[in-house]
Amino acid sequence: MFVFLALPALLAIPVWIVAVVVKFISVALPGRRADWSRDLLRWCAAMAAAAAVGLYVLGLGAVQLSAHESESGASSSPAPSCRDTDVDDSTLQHLVGHRTSYVPLRFDCVLDDGTTYPSSHGYAWLNGLTAAFGVTAGVLVVPVGTSFVTRRVALRAASAAPLAAGSGLRDGLDQIFHRPPS
Repeated sequence: MFVFLALPALLAIPVWIVAVVVKFISVALPGRRADWSRDLLRWCAAMAAAAAVGLYVLGLGAVQLSAHESESGASSSPAPSCRDTDVDDSTLQHLVGHRTSYVPLRFDCVLDDGTTYPSSHGYAWLNGLTAAFGVTAGVLVVPVGTSFVTRRVALRAASAAPLAAGSGLRDGLDQIFHRPPS
């Protein structure tokens, strides 16, 4: 099933790259809004999360494809992924099966003594990049969430605090955030 999801994820990667490049160019050009930094931070968090999900789906598809190749058809045992790696013939003589893992992404080849070796080192890259993008998204979301909570607390404080006669909610927020009145 994940093999079918991997193709759209693979096609979405160039679109994601173009979107990131266009956004960074728009940030570099003059004429930005005053609140561009918060929006950019939110956008970067969303793009990092999208990259993490896309890479993980690609990896799921790769693991599923390797598992499917090793379980059906002629010449499926030992797994083609295990035979195509750079191992010597004596190791291939002891190959008895394979083991899949989805967290972390892995397709390991099992030898008759119980030891394993990875069918591809690409899974390590996918796992590392997925984790890096996921952590980046989490780190970028924290300031956005903190900003949201701070703003909500300030709005509650402004609505609960008695304001000077003739001043509105906006003037009260300006006083709380120490901004000059508009």
